[in-house]
Amino acid sequence: MAKRTTYKPQKKLTFIDIIKGNFLNRDEIKLYYKYFLLLFVLMMAMIYSNHLVNKKIKIVNALKEETEEYKSRNAYAQSKLIKVKMESELGKEVASDSLMTLESHPHKLLIKLDSTDAKTK
Repeated sequence: MAKRTTYKPQKKLTFIDIIKGNFLNRDEIKLYYKYFLLLFVLMMAMIYSNHLVNKKIKIVNALKEETEEYKSRNAYAQSKLIKVKMESELGKEVASDSLMTLESHPHKLLIKLDSTDAKTK
């Protein structure tokens, strides 16, 4: 005797069933579980690769900031070097003209006006 299979109409799949995960218990899904597993593995690989890319971007941004710092330090050192070279060149020119540098610096004179002098003027 042949075995009879009866057709069981399944209820319509709703959005709530998808959110709850009830769609995984349906007979149709059980036939294609390999494809769902493949999709799951591919999504996990994509998420992991995105995570690695974000890490590398953070490292690159930190290195860019560091290079900017070093560039500014280099520019500052070069400007100081140029000033030192100019001072040494100026010293050579002064020595060739037989001028000497001052050993004591000039004094600044401050003149205060008395209150009596201010009234008479």
